Amino acid sequence: MDKLVLSLVSLLCLVLAVRVVNSVDMISACKHTPYPDICASLAPNTNPLSSLDETPFGFRNLALQATLTRAEQAQRFVSTMEVSSQGNPASLAWTDCMELMEDSVIQLSRALSSKKLEDAQTWLSAVVANHETCRNGFMELNSSSILSSFPFMTDNFTKFLSNSLAINKDAAPVYRQTGGGRKLLSEGLPEWVSPTERKLLQSSAPKADLVVAKDGSGNYKTIAEALAAAAKMRSGTKRFVIYVKSGVYKENIEITKSMKNLMFTGDGIDSTIVTGSRNVKDGSTTFRSATVAVSGEGFIARDMTFENTAGPQKGQAVALRCGADLSIFYRCSFKGYQDTLYVYSQRQFYRDCDVYGTVDFIFGDAAAVLQNCNIYVRKPGGSTNTITAQSRSDPNENTGISIHSSRVTAASDLKPVQGSYKTYLGRPWRPYSRTVFMKCTLDSLINPAGWLEWNSKDDLSTLYYGEYMNSGGGAATGKRVNWPGFHVMSTTDATKFTVDNFLSGSSWIKSTGIPFIPGL
Repeated sequence: MDKLVLSLVSLLCLVLAVRVVNSVDMISACKHTPYPDICASLAPNTNPLSSLDETPFGFRNLALQATLTRAEQAQRFVSTMEVSSQGNPASLAWTDCMELMEDSVIQLSRALSSKKLEDAQTWLSAVVANHETCRNGFMELNSSSILSSFPFMTDNFTKFLSNSLAINKDAAPVYRQTGGGRKLLSEGLPEWVSPTERKLLQSSAPKADLVVAKDGSGNYKTIAEALAAAAKMRSGTKRFVIYVKSGVYKENIEITKSMKNLMFTGDGIDSTIVTGSRNVKDGSTTFRSATVAVSGEGFIARDMTFENTAGPQKGQAVALRCGADLSIFYRCSFKGYQDTLYVYSQRQFYRDCDVYGTVDFIFGDAAAVLQNCNIYVRKPGGSTNTITAQSRSDPNENTGISIHSSRVTAASDLKPVQGSYKTYLGRPWRPYSRTVFMKCTLDSLINPAGWLEWNSKDDLSTLYYGEYMNSGGGAATGKRVNWPGFHVMSTTDATKFTVDNFLSGSSWIKSTGIPFIPGL
């Protein structure tokens, strides 16, 4: 009996010791987070039986669960709000927020259940984008006073989210040492593209599940009809191909989260055109103005044009908004003026594409690489053009815009008068904005300063803008801005933003026919 009592006492002492050690270890870990007091409040709830080896992962899960719980509470609360009575503009922004909050719960749940911490960092970063976009919608429609009613905006959710990003990032190196990680690139294409899908990308005429044709020669005359049919026809998430024949399709298209592994293929740039004209000046939010909006994971498009014809005087008017993880756009064109290509969130790759615009026309908070693309700057409605506006708002987000081996030049309407306008490589939409131009041809339309301030000088030390081995009349860096956050990059720094590294790729074999550059 005495031995049993002694054993129980010893076990209790061990449990208490582990609890104390774990709490101390976690409080120490919290010192590396942006909000250590909030982080430390989680420590007493830690499972005392967790081993010290499991602590980084157990604590990471605890932090993400706390963030998820707050997101779920906010979603439930906002779903009961009566916003429609407060005017139509507020209702439009509220609708955006409901969709974004639902997606945030999904992304946080994915991150919590994933053992691939680098994937989780992508999904956590997407939640940051959702939060900022919800706020933007109300501000764009002059309804910002309503934000005070949103728990998503007023409680400590953002602090919990920021801490989760930091904690998950700190755990990722441990995860990589155990052999985790994801090879995103193989055979000259991202590894998430299966061998069958590589053939689809490279085939001159991919076999289609449905055909869209305005002349009636296909299964449907509109893309929207084909999408509705696809939702009923599909079983599982096997790749589903919709071939859109040559023609101009005046439609606003939304590819939802449930439409995974969908592929659009057309008859070529400026042959198959999807066009719309929604814009902020006429009452839309930027988020909802997109002619084509993509949220379904694994989306692929090739040989098409996405267009918004609102014009330079209508403000924000998106041609394509993409928040689809692991998405590819090959031989596509994006035409608009302000806010043409919205690289909204998650991992995206653009190859052999054309992008046209005036102000902030490649923007968003994705981890996006544009390679071997043509960037055409159009004649603006005002006096200034800005090519990029990346919106990274947390230092631990794994997002940014990397433009590699591409060409920046004036479009036909700007070229004769380009000396009358100032054109910059980008400006910081958010304080940790991150954009690089590497081995690009920058024509003489680029202002010698290169980059433009937004509203705050505080951002100039927290942003990261880089240039590496660019050429052309606008590539000289001698008169560039002298901000702390601007860098003429070394080869080591530039390598971090290649497709292989920035999209977490680590394995390559011989190219399959689509030219591809894994490194610099």
